[in-house]
Amino acid sequence: MNHLSAIPRCVRLPVLFAAAALTLCAFTACGNTTPDTGGGGGSGGGNGAAGGSGGGFAPGADAGSVGLDGGAVDHLFFAVVGDSRPTDIDVVSEYPTPVITRIYQHIEAMSPRPQFVVGTGDYMYANTTTNTAQPQAALYMQARAAYTGSFFPSMGNHECNGYTADNCVLGQTQNIDAFMNTILGPSGQAAPWYSIPIHANNGSWTAKLVVVACNAWDTTQQSWLMSTLAQHTTYTILVRHEPAEANTGPCVTAVENIMKGTSYDLSLVGHTHTFKGSASSKEIVIGNGGAPLSGGTFGYTTVERVPTGWLINNIDYSTALPVQSYRIP
Repeated sequence: MNHLSAIPRCVRLPVLFAAAALTLCAFTACGNTTPDTGGGGGSGGGNGAAGGSGGGFAPGADAGSVGLDGGAVDHLFFAVVGDSRPTDIDVVSEYPTPVITRIYQHIEAMSPRPQFVVGTGDYMYANTTTNTAQPQAALYMQARAAYTGSFFPSMGNHECNGYTADNCVLGQTQNIDAFMNTILGPSGQAAPWYSIPIHANNGSWTAKLVVVACNAWDTTQQSWLMSTLAQHTTYTILVRHEPAEANTGPCVTAVENIMKGTSYDLSLVGHTHTFKGSASSKEIVIGNGGAPLSGGTFGYTTVERVPTGWLINNIDYSTALPVQSYRIP
């Protein structure tokens, strides 16, 4: 993480006093800013629009929305939550409901509110035949309901059978059924891999959110991924569960090789129960959403496209204050 550049930047954070959402600034006072109307180099085989001016946008001034089929906004601003399972297998009573509920309450209270939320996987810790996967999935979605925007989840190894190296097909385990029906189902996706198109209100940029199901990997998904990444957009954001270092994950080696041959902006992953990032690989690990921590604090991450790159804020779930703030060029 020391390779990332910390920058003074206005951060919009929720403060829950009498149900009011206030705007706070970290590091420096908020100034008058303007939307990011362009974006330098394009992703997926082309050049982006001309670079925008200013340093972000005026809080509350953003227009547009992102629905289940995509949408149009002034600039990209979204949240990421990852790894929210209990400590012990099949113990539904240990589900981190207080943590994940507070996370989604804070995201909902932010002003402006993030346009959508991305999930990096692992919403349960269940054996495949003990009937505890569905109750855990239901608890997650109950907490997620505190946020009224769109939710785009990726599948983790615990939505297969719990083993990082294993692959599952649809219907193979109770875990993948609970994920497909309860967690992914409301997003309207028929497969656990999918892409969401987003574009600028003024037409100055395009983006795609590409969600990979690493523990449901096969040649069909690989062909889809290669075809999807070949489609030109100004920005490309990849989401999957296992990070590059978890190279026993069924998709990891193949996806990392595909990524080397294309242009992308961010790789959002989970699996490791902490927050960490690397500007050199563009990979950000967001796995601190309630699972037993390997480091840091419980929380969530916001991602914002600004003219100088991508602003990444890791936010503590209890205080709604930034723990780490970095810019990826």
